Amino acid sequence: MPNDILLDDSFNIIIKNGDFAIGESTYQHQKILLLADKGQFKSAPTVGVGSRRYLESPNVDDLAREIRQQFVRDGMTIRALRVAEDLEINIDAIYQE
Repeated sequence: MPNDILLDDSFNIIIKNGDFAIGESTYQHQKILLLADKGQFKSAPTVGVGSRRYLESPNVDDLAREIRQQFVRDGMTIRALRVAEDLEINIDAIYQE
């Protein structure tokens, strides 16, 4: 389980006692990967699912495939992944230690 600087729901850094809050960050990494579009990270321009691009897509399999590829590339093992027709996403993925 990775530890990282924690962010709030608006992706602002959480400050506690005058310092960065550090904690388990798997869910945070997953959320960032899902929302980030390719090209948003200058150092890694091919990183990001860009889930908003799939809102009007008729094929949920494309979104599931992109999620799987990005999460595996980031070092996660996907135990379960389900994308429903209404685009509700359920993911069980962990980082290998």
